This record gives sequence, C-alpha cells and structure tokens, in this order.
Amino acid sequence: FFATSTTGFRGWYNSGMKYLALCLLALALSIPAVAQDDKPLSDKTKALIEKAEGGDAVAQWRVGLKYAKGEGVLKDDKEAVKWYRKAADQGLADAQYNLGVMYANGIGVRMDDKEAVKWYRKAADQGYVMAQYNLGESYDYGEGVLEDDKEAVKWYRKAAEQGDAVAQLNLGRMYDNGQGVLKDFKQAVKWYRKAADQGLSNAQVKLGYAYENGEGVLKDYVKAYAWYSLSAFKNEKRQESRDQLAEKMTPEQLAEGQELSQELLKQIEENNKKKAK
Repeated sequence: FFATSTTGFRGWYNSGMKYLALCLLALALSIPAVAQDDKPLSDKTKALIEKAEGGDAVAQWRVGLKYAKGEGVLKDDKEAVKWYRKAADQGLADAQYNLGVMYANGIGVRMDDKEAVKWYRKAADQGYVMAQYNLGESYDYGEGVLEDDKEAVKWYRKAAEQGDAVAQLNLGRMYDNGQGVLKDFKQAVKWYRKAADQGLSNAQVKLGYAYENGEGVLKDYVKAYAWYSLSAFKNEKRQESRDQLAEKMTPEQLAEGQELSQELLKQIEENNKKKAK
C-alpha cells in the first residue's frame, strides 16, 4: 500500500528522507538556542548560591524563590523544591510554607496533600500567617487530614487574629453556620466586619446581608445598602443584592446609603495605605 511502482516508492522514500533530514536539522538548530537562553549567572546570584551551598537557610530559601520564578536562573521547579527543602529542614518558616505549597499543587514534586499539611503545620506553629490559614483550610475541606471543623476554626482564628482578611471571612462563616463553634451571628458579624474593612468583597456582601436581615446586628437598610454597594464595586454580580434592597428603601435612605458607602470606601483606602507603609 506504500506505492504501486518502483518510481512511486522511490519518490515516497526520497520525500520521507528529506522530511527526516529537515527534522534533524531543526533539532540541531534548536540546541544552540537553548544554550543561549542559559545566560551566565550574575555575580549577585553566584554569591547567593555560594552562601546557600554554605548552609545559610535564608539564602537557600531565596535561591529556591529564584528557581521557582526564573529570576536570574532558568526556571526549574525541582531545583526550587530542593532549595526550599534545605531551608525548611533548618526550620525556616518561609521555606516550610513554600514547600507545603509545592506539595499541595504538585509543582516540582508529586502532589501530596499530607506532605503539604506537614510543612504547613511546621510553619504555622511558628506563627506564619499564610501557613495558619492554609492549615485551617486543609481541616475545613479535609485535604491531607480528616475534616475537622474545630481544628479549622482554631487555625483560621490564629490567622484572623494576625489580620488575614480571608481567614477573618472564613472564621465569620464558621460562626455564621455553627461549624466547629456554636452558631453566633454577632461573632460572625465581628469577623466579617474586620475582613470587610480590608476591602474583601465577599465579606462586604455578607455584612450587607446581616444588616438587611438583622442577623447579629440591628436591621439597618442604609448600612446594608452601603456594604452591598462596596461589594459591587469589585464584583458586578453583587449589584443585584444592592438593587433588590433599593426597592425597599425610601429616597432619603438611598441617599444616606450612597453617602455612607463613599465614606466607608475612603476609610478602607486610608487603612490599606497605612498597612502598605
């Protein structure tokens, strides 16, 4: 079926050989291109690697970051894991957290939620806020550990008390739903407010709902409208909640709600600027 004559076969053969030759040529030409991408390391990067090879934990972590991001070196997730591990084994919380993230996402290593939890816990025990949050989430959703609402609350609280907005939101949710704690709308509102004050849209809509329905606070359409409006600034889908509430409000209440939303927005922006400093 290849060819019905010698001439046809020869033509097919010659065409095939030409194609093979072109493929080999393309491969050969690609080799120098790869080498060119492998630029010499800067003196600064060399010095950092030498320091890392000498056993400095912070330098090891920073080398891991360079390989993870491809900054000053060719991006190499396995090398990133290697250096994170060296620093993590020395007890550096930053590296322990990063190593946990690599295991959780299967970057440079086989995905392993149990290993991720192991390293999150080591960092979390040292007060590393992002590790505390991730550990809370692991217990919340049963990733790498058995699902445990009380443990989730414990770690969300630790992160929330350090100011992590998403942890504050999730701690509010746990109180809202009675997961791992007794249901307590006042506590839910307390934590939603802390997250909302940092500009977290999901917390702002929760706070709006609380004020609209009088859950944990006195019912207040003006405040509900203001928080719904702030949430809608970042998420247009939230406009529906605001607009439905507006139908229940007087023109005076609407004007107050709009004014309050602007005041709250200014406060949030000022708070975030202070934190950035």
